[in-house]
Amino acid sequence: MRTDFAVVLTAALLFDTFWRNNGEHASQGPCRPGFLQSFYSVQIPRDVLQGQGILKVKFDDCMGKEAVVFHSTDPVFSVRTDGSIFAKGERASLDETVQFKVTARGPHTNVWETVVQLTLIDLSSSEQNENEVTEEEGNISEQNKKKDVLQAPTPVIMFPGSRINSTRGLRRQKRDWVIPPINVAENSRGPFPQMLVSIRSDQDQDISIRYSITGVGADQPPNEVFSIDPVLGKMFVTKPLDREHRSSYHLRAHAVDMNGNQVENPIDLYIFVIDMNDNRPEFKNQVYNGSVDEGSKPGTYVMHLSALDADDNTTANGMVRYRILSQTPHSPIPNMFTINSETGDIMTVAPGLDREKVSQYTIIVQATDMEGNLNFGLSNTATAIITVTDINDNPPMLTSRTFSGEVPENTVDVAVANLTVIDADQPHSPNWNAVYRIISGDPTGHFTIRTDPISNDGMVTVVKPVDFEMNRAFMLTVVVSNQAHLASGIQSSLQSTAGVTISVKDVNEPPYFPTNPKQIRFEEGVPTGTSLTTFSASDPDRLQMQQIIRYSKLNDPANWLSINRTSGQIVTTGMLDRESIYVKNNIYEATFLATDNGFPEASGTGTLQIYLIDINDNPPALIPRESQICERMNKNVNGINITAADADTDPNAGPFVFELPNFPSSIRRNWTIARISGDYARLALRYQVYLEPGMYEVPIIVSDSGNPPLSNRSVIKVKVCPCDENGDCTTLGAVAAAGLGTGAIISILICIIILLCMVLLFVVWIKRREKERQTKQLLIDPEDDVRDNILKYDEEGGGEEDQDYDLSQLQQPDSLEHIISKPPGVRRVDERPIIPESQYPIRPVVPHPGDIGDFIHEGLRAADNDPTAPPYDSLLVFDYEGSGSTAGSVSSLNSSSTGDQDYDYLNDWGPRFKKLADMYGGGDDD
Repeated sequence: MRTDFAVVLTAALLFDTFWRNNGEHASQGPCRPGFLQSFYSVQIPRDVLQGQGILKVKFDDCMGKEAVVFHSTDPVFSVRTDGSIFAKGERASLDETVQFKVTARGPHTNVWETVVQLTLIDLSSSEQNENEVTEEEGNISEQNKKKDVLQAPTPVIMFPGSRINSTRGLRRQKRDWVIPPINVAENSRGPFPQMLVSIRSDQDQDISIRYSITGVGADQPPNEVFSIDPVLGKMFVTKPLDREHRSSYHLRAHAVDMNGNQVENPIDLYIFVIDMNDNRPEFKNQVYNGSVDEGSKPGTYVMHLSALDADDNTTANGMVRYRILSQTPHSPIPNMFTINSETGDIMTVAPGLDREKVSQYTIIVQATDMEGNLNFGLSNTATAIITVTDINDNPPMLTSRTFSGEVPENTVDVAVANLTVIDADQPHSPNWNAVYRIISGDPTGHFTIRTDPISNDGMVTVVKPVDFEMNRAFMLTVVVSNQAHLASGIQSSLQSTAGVTISVKDVNEPPYFPTNPKQIRFEEGVPTGTSLTTFSASDPDRLQMQQIIRYSKLNDPANWLSINRTSGQIVTTGMLDRESIYVKNNIYEATFLATDNGFPEASGTGTLQIYLIDINDNPPALIPRESQICERMNKNVNGINITAADADTDPNAGPFVFELPNFPSSIRRNWTIARISGDYARLALRYQVYLEPGMYEVPIIVSDSGNPPLSNRSVIKVKVCPCDENGDCTTLGAVAAAGLGTGAIISILICIIILLCMVLLFVVWIKRREKERQTKQLLIDPEDDVRDNILKYDEEGGGEEDQDYDLSQLQQPDSLEHIISKPPGVRRVDERPIIPESQYPIRPVVPHPGDIGDFIHEGLRAADNDPTAPPYDSLLVFDYEGSGSTAGSVSSLNSSSTGDQDYDYLNDWGPRFKKLADMYGGGDDD
């Protein structure tokens, strides 16, 4: 009975899934409050336990079900707040089909209704119910009865409701029941077509009726899943159904007469595909990766696995349960982990996870449907790889309690000892990386410990020079730890602390100058050989045999000093001058070297700074050395401002005294000096004194304020010139002031004019000569020379069809030996006769135009009589080319012209050929 009840509940849930799937289209549009179905039908056993859930109705008020109250019209059954219908009594007993309404009331007085029908499960008989289901007569084999008990006997569905009468019209019959759904198991093996139900009308005894079905699966895709016998009304399923492809079908049955007139109202048929366990659970991944810290307590969450079953998850077919099949390795125990059978969460179940022993576990997880029933359920497996992550549960331990090293004194950035450490945690992680600290033995900070990132060793390094004379050895106490703190409950090891002994090695240290740089003060100008100071050095190697120090000069820019080789006494070798270029800010620097006699030798340097005190050893110099002034005093009110420059400093410089010398007397007679300030004075002409424009040298005596003062006689060149109304020298005045008189200026101007005339005459002579050269030309101007258009081309052959000939026959022989040696007779080449060449007339350098004709005639006559001139008259042998040529003999050409030739066209060739046209043509002379 319980199994049958489960099957019925499965059908009901499939019915609910159908409405949920069909309701997806509605959910895409505006939300409409109400029940998702207007009718629910489910088969239940006769006895129902108290509180046992029967059906769950779906309701949506589009407001999140705020204050929705469900109510049942049947007192035996009640509805929970989630829509679940259950039996209220201790043991509800059903003798017949029960149908009642379920109402839902919202917060705004809205009421929605749905109908619920509960029918009895009775597999032993085919009892006719309220739907007028009767047994169909037919031949059904015993084998089909055993395969599908729900198909025997075949139910008959009558058309309820209104009838259509031709004489009385429409007559309504009120009924209180609805047609229950049809359940079909998926993956049925047939045979097909398999009958589901018979549909008939109670008018089939009076008239002939034709039955048909419409809807998805009948006349809509997928077509022809269901069919109906139009005469008998038997509906069949034609192929196996797949619930995972489609879980329900909604068809409409029609009844018409032979003329196609509707005799019954269409009825709705709901066909639900009953789920079968035909799908295995499928994991999303075949391999899952998770991690858990070592040392985790039991119950620690590790990871989650999930498998999906395509079967109905509201039934046992789709209810998946998980379990662990195996664990690799089995250390420390075979069952270190457990899995929640319903959620798939893996957790630790035992303590003892240690990464240093087992760093990774491989777990095989099995997922089985049918609520984990291994006998009936289908299973699948997946692999879970659990990595044990490291925590700092292993303190670092030094490999020895004592370490030692040696360091030469006065060296830095060298590793003197290597500390090795062991740490079992994951390498190159904060739990493994070592940090070294010196906790005692180095109060002045001479050492530090650096960690090697690869080996994790500690390198004791000198960062501050050590002195053998101060410390011969260091006893360090070193402690090592990790970058990460130790895990809770883990204590540091005694091996995390060690002692390090560092021995200092003595080396020959260079001498050093206790005062470096050393500063002394001296006046400049001290005589040569003056002892300034003793610049001695000390040897830091006090514990060794006393060494001898020798001194030498390393840098002395002005070469003013010398140092005693043994005592270090510094003596001047030149005059110290504060104004020298080697002195910067009154300080002269020299560098000296101190070298000991150790092995190897060591040396140190020292700097001596001499501050030079100024003395009055430089007289002042007048500034400026040149100026100009107007010749009239009334136009030069300000005069010339003068000052002085002194290389010395106060008090040996200004204020200065400016004086005019007594000799010559004209200086004081014409010039005067007035004091402006301590460093400035004004030089001017005396009032009503007129000087000719020119350059004047005015001597001035300048004295400084030293003790005793120094004086200097300087000369300033003053240019006296005429000035305009603004007091500026005019151009003429400036020239006159340069020392040139009026006569000299006039002489210069006359010379310039004569030079210009000579240049002009030379240009005129050049132009005239060019003109004469042009008039002496025999023929026309070059721009009319037609010969400029005659070009010479090096044509070395004919066209493409004139290439088959021997050019060697046309070449001029390089020598005449082969010609001379030939016997007389016919010659095969065109040869030059071996006779003296004729003498041609020589053309005069500047021929007269009237002699051109005679010259041409003489040239032609000489060429005609010259046997050496080409073409050479010689007997040539040619290949026979045929007879009948109209050309005459070309063996001899006469160069002389005849009177039959017309030369009148020479008149059209331009002026250059005019004379030839006159000589040979018929035209008249101009």
